[in-house]
Amino acid sequence: MLYIISYKSFQGISVKNYLVGGAIRDRLLGLSVRERDFVVIGSTPEEMTALGFTPVGKDFPVFLHPKTHEEYALARTEKKISRGHQGFQFYTDPSITLEEDLKRRDLTVNAIAEDEAGNLIDPLQGQLDLERRVLRHVSDAFAEDPLRILRVARFYAYLGKFNFQIDPSTLTLMREMVREGALNELSDARVWQEILRALNTDYPHKFFEALLEIEASSHLFENLSLIPETLPRIKHDKRALIRFALLSYQARYLRPCPKEFSELAHLVRTYADQVTQFDTLPASDQVKLLRSLDYLRRPERLSQFLQATQALFPNWKADSVTQATTRLSQLDRASVCKDCKPNEISEKIFQAECMTLN
Repeated sequence: MLYIISYKSFQGISVKNYLVGGAIRDRLLGLSVRERDFVVIGSTPEEMTALGFTPVGKDFPVFLHPKTHEEYALARTEKKISRGHQGFQFYTDPSITLEEDLKRRDLTVNAIAEDEAGNLIDPLQGQLDLERRVLRHVSDAFAEDPLRILRVARFYAYLGKFNFQIDPSTLTLMREMVREGALNELSDARVWQEILRALNTDYPHKFFEALLEIEASSHLFENLSLIPETLPRIKHDKRALIRFALLSYQARYLRPCPKEFSELAHLVRTYADQVTQFDTLPASDQVKLLRSLDYLRRPERLSQFLQATQALFPNWKADSVTQATTRLSQLDRASVCKDCKPNEISEKIFQAECMTLN
């Protein structure tokens, strides 16, 4: 491990830095560590800058390491001063202790620190909760940050293979926050970021199960009631996109999301049932359906649509659809339109496509 700020004195206060949070949690669970965050005790923004660290934002006391670009945050306490996820005032005095910093965190399993000698500092019994497989909030200050509702649900999904449970007291607090309208304080972008992260876990259904449990689903989705069993099975490199489309087959997302996601979701809601009857349709209706799916210009999206449909209807095979699109893509449309008048082109191509599938 790299600790470039060694133990030293700053105006009589010992300056130390500790590895904190997810890196320790994941390592103790035997997971690969994706990123490391550090907390610095006994320093100031001026000293961090002098050491070559790059500040992140104006008011947030986080700095990037000059070489590794890992995050080093000054130990801080915080005070809620306005609504929303960012409505906090931070206090970063060199006298703030590690224990005070850990107490402001969301979950006990995320509030474990490690010094440069490898010793764990765990004043909130995060290791015990890891052993018990429990996600438990650190303090009542949890309720001050509405984003933590979605973060806990996401951790529930991220740690799905370990069968973690959300502590009953934490569920109660999350439910109360939802009823008081906490989710309405979050920006559309921040909510979507958490949903996207959850969709990219191996157990995404657990995220939505948690939302249902705390009565939060109706604030984000219309008619979300039963999580598709096929949701975790999607292993495609675009799995978040396809999983969102599967959810959207029964539930409509109520906030803005990226166009790529909304378009595929619309196709699945509108055409998934119809495409499973493809073999029974006359050629003209087959062509109209494939045109609605924009098969010629968007073959990749068609492939994603078919994967989502196959996940919804496991006994259905897409072979006839892919064979039809292959035949249609080979049609020489230029020859078909060679002697056509401008107002005849569209109908001529349509007739040629129908004949290709007959």
